[in-house]
Amino acid sequence: MDLPSSTQDPKTIEDNSPVYVGREEDIKKSQRMTAVVHDREVVIFFHKGEYHAMDIRCYHSGGPLHLGEIEQRPCEVCTIILILQMRKSRLIEDFDGQACIVCPWHKYKITLSTGEGLYQSINPKDPSAVPKWCSKGVKQRTHTVTVKNGHIYVTLSKASDFKCDSDFYATGKFKVIQRPSTLKKVPDFKNI
Repeated sequence: MDLPSSTQDPKTIEDNSPVYVGREEDIKKSQRMTAVVHDREVVIFFHKGEYHAMDIRCYHSGGPLHLGEIEQRPCEVCTIILILQMRKSRLIEDFDGQACIVCPWHKYKITLSTGEGLYQSINPKDPSAVPKWCSKGVKQRTHTVTVKNGHIYVTLSKASDFKCDSDFYATGKFKVIQRPSTLKKVPDFKNI
């Protein structure tokens, strides 16, 4: 899958300043794009009218999240019917109402809005129990997306605020986006 990408020289701007990553109309068409923001690779998603950005590599084993599928919980009535019909087959994916990216390597589920890792839990002492989704806590670093005059900017979350599992795959040998030899001219956030 070829996705649009953007880069900006990390030495010319502060690490917490917004970086232009593309045009709003482009991400709305592709539903996602990749970018290098201050030397950190991120994926930006457009899902159900909202923008989300996170580290491009999955916290678990560095899987390529930009190639993953987005899933969301089915409606309550559908869930009840499906539970009754397919309880034994375990085909239902309920993410507690949150949109998640599913890592294509090991099917780990990560919420788009918070970066929480989700897993299914069941009470082993209750044979009729239905699995429920639980949080592992924030595992994937998320970033702020700003839209200004049709231009999309990403501001990295402060790595000093908390340690995140995805930080391990965000630098060094795990990088996948190649930096072009010349940087394209981008709209300045402050002047728009």
